[in-house]
Amino acid sequence: MRLVFVAAPLQGDLLPLIPLAAACRAAGHDVILAGGAFPPDVRGLRTVDIGARFSLPRSAIRVALRHPRIARAEMRGTAGHAMVGELFGRANLALVRPLQELAEQERPDLIVYESLAEAGAVVAGRLSIPSVLQENTLWPATDLYRAVTTSTALARYATPAPALTIAVTPPSLRAAPAGDALMMRPVPFSGGGPVPDWLRTAGDRPRVVVSRSTIAGPNDGDPGPAVIAAAAEVDADFVLVRPASTRGLPPNVRAVGRVPLDEVLPHAAAFVHHSGAGSVLGGLAAGVPQLTTPGAGDRRHNAELLAKRGAGLAVEAKAVRAADLTRLLTDEGLRGAAREVAAEIAAMPDPASVVPVLEASAGG
Repeated sequence: MRLVFVAAPLQGDLLPLIPLAAACRAAGHDVILAGGAFPPDVRGLRTVDIGARFSLPRSAIRVALRHPRIARAEMRGTAGHAMVGELFGRANLALVRPLQELAEQERPDLIVYESLAEAGAVVAGRLSIPSVLQENTLWPATDLYRAVTTSTALARYATPAPALTIAVTPPSLRAAPAGDALMMRPVPFSGGGPVPDWLRTAGDRPRVVVSRSTIAGPNDGDPGPAVIAAAAEVDADFVLVRPASTRGLPPNVRAVGRVPLDEVLPHAAAFVHHSGAGSVLGGLAAGVPQLTTPGAGDRRHNAELLAKRGAGLAVEAKAVRAADLTRLLTDEGLRGAAREVAAEIAAMPDPASVVPVLEASAGG
């Protein structure tokens, strides 16, 4: 069987697809990753860049000019699905042609696309190929599918419903049951990078990993500057991953380049980051308490969902103080809830168990 996995050309969209794609390849299937902005490690999978004409900033500007009120709400993280639907509806227009050319050349038996890559649904419909929708955020995949396919940009396109929807959000974090969706464990994957030996084991003091978004922009929620300012007052060691600046680091703060967080977090006591869905799920899978910074897009939703579950704190990026970091490390309630969700994730079906269902969806 040949499968094409489709993601918007953004690392946060692509990375959650790779564990299932790799499981399909391990089962003997021919797998292609169609997207862009590929990380250093894609588990040896074949990649095709379909993102040459894709520009999220350009689409954002055009949508903001047409919908200024929604754009302002989006910057605060209070627009719900309105802005993301319009934004990715327009952005997906750039993916349809190159994806269709790829599909006509490769003739896949199945197209698997993520929550914001509905070009996969468009092309699947045009070529009568079965399709599968894979959730890759903490918003239900079906909600985002509806928002994008009914946007002003994509509403005129035929987008047949997927044959199967895969849900990865742990049940205790879902606002409503996943319904007919097939549950699958969210397997953390950060796209590779070298890991220093000292990060492969626990340190003498509690270690706090601090990360930021792979996309820089307004209200991107980078907690780094506030953590640097507060770190000297906290009895812990801090590791800044891909920091925007390394000036004025106190003695208990070290900076590293890109590292696979899925290999680093199991040895950490806590995780501080920008509230990206992949980071939230990665921290939960590792069972570590998190401090997340609410902000634009889905980040406020993610931060508040985590805090409501009791597995983390939601603090505005500029407001992070030593007291917040100390609580993150000492509050046993946060740690206990994080471990509960980690156990919940570990009990979910792994990607390998989903492969036979994909085979059946393709008619194989």
